[in-house]
Amino acid sequence: MIKYLKSAGSKLEMLDKAAEGCWISVTQPSSEEIEFLINDLGLDAGFVRSSLDEEESSHVEIEDEQTLIIVDTPVADAQKSDTTLFYTMPVGMIITDKNIITISSRENSILSEIENGAIRNMQTNMKTRFVLQCLLKITAKFMFNLKQIEKISLGLEKQLQGAPKNEEIVQLLGLEKSIVYFSTSLKANDVTLEKINRGRVIKLYEEDQDLLDDVLIEIKQAIEMASIYDSILHGMVDAFASVISNNVNTVMWRLTVITIIMAIPTIVFSFYGMNTDLPLPYTWFATLAAVVLTVIVAIVLLKKKK
Repeated sequence: MIKYLKSAGSKLEMLDKAAEGCWISVTQPSSEEIEFLINDLGLDAGFVRSSLDEEESSHVEIEDEQTLIIVDTPVADAQKSDTTLFYTMPVGMIITDKNIITISSRENSILSEIENGAIRNMQTNMKTRFVLQCLLKITAKFMFNLKQIEKISLGLEKQLQGAPKNEEIVQLLGLEKSIVYFSTSLKANDVTLEKINRGRVIKLYEEDQDLLDDVLIEIKQAIEMASIYDSILHGMVDAFASVISNNVNTVMWRLTVITIIMAIPTIVFSFYGMNTDLPLPYTWFATLAAVVLTVIVAIVLLKKKK
């Protein structure tokens, strides 16, 4: 799908076709739309394909007066099992002399929010400011999703304090994996921002310097937040692994005690069942001996456990 949007005052209005100074939003394009982008709009074919590659990492390229900026964006996908899957996907921003084009291989909530006016005073003709505002929005979304991960992990921690279930432990491991994805993507985005900050990628204006500084500060805070949450989740997983191990040891100890106690009467009655001469060969004595020995062993084992 291709949308054409242009600033009209403080809002974005939809256009029927491309115009100079407009934002071209491309989401999940068909093969015909890809050909249109390359042949009619004159976009670099390699830039378009890189933007649609879900394995592409964050980087910057310049070719024939076109600049490609690929950044990773966070995705929170709600599952049918009442769980949320967090991961990242790349979004390409191609800057030409007339327009700025964003390309995403799938529906992206951040681009949808921007289209619906999530960023105030968005000026599509000011390409540098547009890019920085999008990067600030993406970083803010990372921080929002990191806080969501923290809330989910706290809920899982309360559930795991009772009887841990496999589903809860698997979800905790999934959150830890999501944090790794976020941390890797944030660091890659930070490298891309540092390249932009040097002024060799896109033209920087003095009035945009404060905005760029805000983006750099936000992304470093997000990286630090991801690192802290990763440490917390890692420690939580290790702690619950120890708890589960202790629970297994406790169960095995109880089973061992029960086995030993139940074996004593069997041993006593086995001796008296042999065809040999034993003192006091009476049923009541064998029963009494089995009971007394069982009680003594049980007391010794219980005291040892304490």
